[in-house]
Amino acid sequence: MYVPKESQPKQGGAAAKAKDGKRKMVAQNKKARHDYAIIDTYEAGIVLTGTEVKSLRQGRASLADGFVQIDGNEAWLHNAHIPEYFQGTWTNHSVRRKRKLLLHREEIDKLGSKVQETGHTIVPLAIYFKDGRAKAEIALARGKKEYDKRQTLREKQDRRESDRAIAAAKRRQRGA
Repeated sequence: MYVPKESQPKQGGAAAKAKDGKRKMVAQNKKARHDYAIIDTYEAGIVLTGTEVKSLRQGRASLADGFVQIDGNEAWLHNAHIPEYFQGTWTNHSVRRKRKLLLHREEIDKLGSKVQETGHTIVPLAIYFKDGRAKAEIALARGKKEYDKRQTLREKQDRRESDRAIAAAKRRQRGA
């Protein structure tokens, strides 16, 4: 019996799997967006051990105190808290060890030169899985002053109030 090629089941394997690029968010650093003015963002791979990956897949991580440092020609993520894996044995990882970030040489050079300027730093914004690989979103940032933070909050609140007023007007218009 002849079966057309379109209706035959696809063969398994890595080549047949679709790469849709969806992100599975693990941790976000909302405080960084509040405390820093984000200048530029980068996506970096993270070098992890097996128990760290398993712990991240459970959605357990914190970037609150994290920062990125350029040492020589390598980028390192410091103070990112990935808790120990519950089912891990003596091979479990240390919770706040420094982790290597995988970036292109040009990106590391650019970040290194920008950090040498006064007031610039590199902060982690998020850790997520993309196509099954752990990634970190890092940002070149400049610290905000206290009045900048208040101004940002004020703008956010004004935007929220205007959106509410517009939505209420639309509701009244539909009801009339």
